[in-house]
Amino acid sequence: MKTRSSKAARLEDVARLAKVSTATVSRALTLPHKVKARTLERVQQAASSLGYVAHGAARALASRRTHTVGAVVPTLDNAIFANTIQALQRTLDEAGYVLLLASHGFDADIEARVTRTLIERGVDGLVLLGTTHHPDIYRMIESHNLPYVLTWAFDESGNHPCVGFDNRAAGICIAEHLLGLGHRRFAMVSGITAHNERAQERLAGVRDALAARGITLLSGQIVEKPYTHTGGREGMRAVLNSADSPTAVICGNDVLAIGAMAECHAQGLRVPDDVSITGFDDMEMASLMTPALTTVRFPTAEMGIYAANHLLARLDGKAVELRNKLPTQLIVRASAAAPKTAA
Repeated sequence: MKTRSSKAARLEDVARLAKVSTATVSRALTLPHKVKARTLERVQQAASSLGYVAHGAARALASRRTHTVGAVVPTLDNAIFANTIQALQRTLDEAGYVLLLASHGFDADIEARVTRTLIERGVDGLVLLGTTHHPDIYRMIESHNLPYVLTWAFDESGNHPCVGFDNRAAGICIAEHLLGLGHRRFAMVSGITAHNERAQERLAGVRDALAARGITLLSGQIVEKPYTHTGGREGMRAVLNSADSPTAVICGNDVLAIGAMAECHAQGLRVPDDVSITGFDDMEMASLMTPALTTVRFPTAEMGIYAANHLLARLDGKAVELRNKLPTQLIVRASAAAPKTAA
């Protein structure tokens, strides 16, 4: 009885069947957008019929590149991060790179461990989210001379390549909008600030804007919760039960804000008639809520594109701007209005 040969197809076999050079096969399989449509179709058909898969280790050894980029994010359970990751992946894919993704659940030790694993896998570059990281991460990056870029926050120290925005300024912006509407009794349902400078800076911005008007957020008026709808409901319940019930509640992101609005509905409170609610991010769901959510829009997709192009340029040995601060935008919708008892 005959058995099929287990010998793996080689690049030369694909080139022979497709009647093109091995260089064309390599280009078609790694940078398909740079190959003519007819040629690409022949190569893909030949590779498919032969069951050809490139030998990644051999290719990496020859080029000293794995054509992979690692990204480490806090969580995969937040749609707003998905916008950045999708734009990052798409831009890298167009350049022939594959994105390897890991998450750490806001745990610094896990972040260090998964980052080490990505570096051990031979990634050519790293994308990290935020500026606060386990010190081991920067040591590993330096020892391997690995290109990297920070996203979702702006490193004011100038020590790290980054693309992001000013979270403190965003906090000031949303608070000033509510102050302009006449609100004087505030509360904030913040994300967990430990190991999260984005949450820290948004809260600091809110405090700065209120302090400029002589208003102080007391301990009972600030509640920290995970970025979940349940966290938003629990946080809203807590601030509504505080001694001085707020007329405006600033939430650390849109997910918390949507949860807070659900809690108001459950308690028979009307938004914004009884209490105004705001968020950060401008997720797609924000505009679909009833009432639609007032929030701060962050350029999430642009961040992913810039991060990818930043790494690609550095990998090609090109000069690149190390720091890029992207603009944010206040999005005024129906969830915030003047309080009934405006001073």
